[in-house]
Amino acid sequence: MNYWLMKTEPEEFSWDDLVKRGAKGEPWTGVRNFTARGYLKDMKKGDLVFIYHTGDEKQIVGVGEVIREHYRDPTDEKKVFVATDVIAKYPLKTPVTLATIKADARFKTMPLVKYSRLSVQPVSATEWSQICKMGGGKG
Repeated sequence: MNYWLMKTEPEEFSWDDLVKRGAKGEPWTGVRNFTARGYLKDMKKGDLVFIYHTGDEKQIVGVGEVIREHYRDPTDEKKVFVATDVIAKYPLKTPVTLATIKADARFKTMPLVKYSRLSVQPVSATEWSQICKMGGGKG
């Protein structure tokens, strides 16, 4: 299993919106970065993802799961980018902020710290476990 982080603007589409989608999940569309596209292509059904709220929040708020592997993004007229489908699994009891992650030396090489603007990124198994513990979630 691989672990990922997917960013969303909560005023556009939030954790609560993902929860409301239930078992049908949500197509993760609109990614327009080639590095992020590569990560979407690497995702496998059953992989877990942190859902990260951007904007003023800047925090990991919940855990989702990939339920459909990559396919052509229907919002991309040029047919270059891909999407995956994701469902909400569970919220973190305590959201883990970007400031908290940046302040912890264990995360100095994490893509979230090094490439903060990348909307889809890998998370190592160690980082996953540590952040789950910090958020009071399952690891």
